[in-house]
Amino acid sequence: MIEVEVEYEAWSTALPEVEAVVERAAKAALGTIAGDIVILLTDDESVREINARFRDRDRPTNVLSFPAAESAFPHLGDLTLAYGVCAREADEQGKTLADHLSHLIVHGVLHLLGRDHEDDAEAEEMEDEERSILASLGVADPYTLDEQSSGDA
Repeated sequence: MIEVEVEYEAWSTALPEVEAVVERAAKAALGTIAGDIVILLTDDESVREINARFRDRDRPTNVLSFPAAESAFPHLGDLTLAYGVCAREADEQGKTLADHLSHLIVHGVLHLLGRDHEDDAEAEEMEDEERSILASLGVADPYTLDEQSSGDA
């Protein structure tokens, strides 16, 4: 089960089908894996507070992933996304909010499933998996777009 909580109305205003976009991306990332995920769509200030409290980083970020303990199965974990950061990034990178949100959901779900990008090899493997999942959703390679629009990898 994928539970989407839209806490900040700007998500729905900017993207009326936001819940469907989130559910579609999360289901694609999960594939055949059974499990529950809670996804909170909120504002920058809420994400800043959560990031400060749990990660000692007093700033908003696009997505936070909180994997659940194995003993909590079937709950796999929680994702929290900041509207302002996500909307700004989408605009700066020349992407639609729906495509950028899909990418961030896929990225976050993969973290809940144990994927990481701590070293170059892990990062490349995770990016390849993201590209494949996003392609199945009709979303362009987000890393190619990043390089073209911002010069970042």
